Amino acid sequence: MRSWIVRELKNDTILVVATVLAIISCIIIPPDSQYLGYIHMNTISQLVCLMLVVCGFQRIGVFHIIGTKLLHHVASESTLVITLVSLAFFSAAFITNDVALVTFIPFALSVLMMAKMEDKAVLVVTLMTVAANTGSMLTPIGNAHNLYLKSVSKMPTAEFLEVMGPYSLLSAVLLLAVVLIAFRKRGTKADFMSIDSEDIEQSLFAPQGDDKKPDEVQVLTYGAGHGGWRAWVYMVLFLVCILAVGGWIPLWLMCLVVFAAFLVCDRRAFLKVDWSLPLTFVMFFIFIGNMRRVSEFSAFVASIVNQHPMGVAIGSSQLISNVPTSILLSGFCSQWKELIIGTNLGGLGTLIASMASLISYQQIVRKYPGHKARYLLVYTTVNVLFLAVLVGLSFFIN
Repeated sequence: MRSWIVRELKNDTILVVATVLAIISCIIIPPDSQYLGYIHMNTISQLVCLMLVVCGFQRIGVFHIIGTKLLHHVASESTLVITLVSLAFFSAAFITNDVALVTFIPFALSVLMMAKMEDKAVLVVTLMTVAANTGSMLTPIGNAHNLYLKSVSKMPTAEFLEVMGPYSLLSAVLLLAVVLIAFRKRGTKADFMSIDSEDIEQSLFAPQGDDKKPDEVQVLTYGAGHGGWRAWVYMVLFLVCILAVGGWIPLWLMCLVVFAAFLVCDRRAFLKVDWSLPLTFVMFFIFIGNMRRVSEFSAFVASIVNQHPMGVAIGSSQLISNVPTSILLSGFCSQWKELIIGTNLGGLGTLIASMASLISYQQIVRKYPGHKARYLLVYTTVNVLFLAVLVGLSFFIN
């Protein structure tokens, strides 16, 4: 029991901190009728529905199927790395950066092993992480905090894309340049034409010997290889979520359609979704709502944030990550464009600037325990360089 508690505290540190802050704020401002206005239900409902749909796609192996089919066109080391980085970049814009990394980092490590390129794993994983963090900044659904900031600011989707487009575009160009410089065009040592999604799944999940395969492989059997009828259902559900985020259909309709569909298609998805993320949002909403009612504290924080919203957002993200930074600063500042840019760029830099980056770190350390220091050095160096270039671009644009 004790070990389980310790493990959960490590896995959900941000949730624990948010809960403690919420409880402390409840002592300062006792619960009353105003609490009902704290929770931003638009964000929570959109977030939960999108998480369910993406979870559904994951559970039928769609993303690995797509990745495997793209590998059939790979002939050299540079094109292999470009494919892996592109998978992280473009998928993150639609399924969030953390899901992109959870899905494609293990996939990439398996592929690199097949191609006899394990010595390049640290740099490839670093570039994929940067790709996920910069690709996800493009769209409102790429990051949980983007979804929140778009909703609370009521910024049109077209304007959001216009604001973040230059940063994602420059990042894509930089990533391509780094890959072409760092990797040769010599042929790979793996015949990817003969590899199918089942081979990838086995190398990712199946244990050695005759041990029983874990649930992930068994779950994929009802859709893996072609996606099955569920893939079509989930594509429709994803479109419904996009329409709701864009304000074209009511949120209650989105929730009704998505929840009803998963009750029929895959009830286990409700257990597989990471519920700690929406719960973390709720805790921060309570904390911010209470602290805004403490006039002295609210005035002090607002005076700091409103002077340099983008700089404060970038700096705060380096210490507490960009999701809690977005929620905290939004309670004391209404300069939405600066907050959106700052929290997205703030996902670059330190390892904890974007909590999604910890996924890559955990995967590379689990696979190569001796590479901890090397990965931290490469990751920090690349991220700081990208952050410096994108901050420079923000000064040029402004």
